[in-house]
Amino acid sequence: MPELPEVEVTCQGIRPHLQGRCVTEVVVRQPQLRWPIEPEILQMQGQAITGVRRRAKYLLLETDIGVLILHLGMSGSLRVLKPAPAPEKHDHLDLVLDSGAVLRLNDPRRFGAAIWWTGPMPEHPLLAKLGPEPLTSAFNADYLMSQLQGKKKAVKLALMDNQVVVGVGNIYANEALFSAGIDPRRPAGTLSHAQASQLVDEVKTVLARAIKQGGTTLKDFTQADGKPGYFAQQLLVYGRGGEACPLCRQTLTEVKLGQRATVFCDRCQR
Repeated sequence: MPELPEVEVTCQGIRPHLQGRCVTEVVVRQPQLRWPIEPEILQMQGQAITGVRRRAKYLLLETDIGVLILHLGMSGSLRVLKPAPAPEKHDHLDLVLDSGAVLRLNDPRRFGAAIWWTGPMPEHPLLAKLGPEPLTSAFNADYLMSQLQGKKKAVKLALMDNQVVVGVGNIYANEALFSAGIDPRRPAGTLSHAQASQLVDEVKTVLARAIKQGGTTLKDFTQADGKPGYFAQQLLVYGRGGEACPLCRQTLTEVKLGQRATVFCDRCQR
């Protein structure tokens, strides 16, 4: 699943091609995504895109009359194509622009979403209860301590809770907890303020580095211009269960937490 850095890289990739352009046509080939694409999306036709931004793992294409909320699901991707080739099997949605370019949503598994919303953006049910963005000042040690206080569930699961902080998915939770020296299985409420501060710093560092380097290449992800990301080459623990710890050389342990692969070092993480 594309995580926050992949979505941010996509946002940065498509923004120069979309912002300020007019949508001349909306083409829906397959409306049955995670939620059906409603006919109201055709209201975008004739509208200028005034903003392109990200909230959590959602991409928001803003116009004067509404916002298109896009989610890439498990395997979705967006491409800006000019000229646009003939659509392929999993090309479900096109936004044709007055520049002659086409923004195309490809989603083989159809777990993505394209939702037209005309109400106040913070009130949409998908966005209303989201926590702060991890790269902003709102995500800090004091805030994290307030969210973790008294919680017995594993700190990794708390970190991946979008009501605590958005966008820290499985890959980057593994990486941040390793860099912070915190056992992912540890009860969230047992962290000290110093440990929470260290964890916040590592979350920001690992996400910022991933965005800078273009997102993490998994089997489904490439950037908006078709180039792969390169951060996967620098992952320290994710996907490396059974290999040597990069710090102490002890064998990395892999377990399931919340049905997600969790890799850590018994010696380095406490």
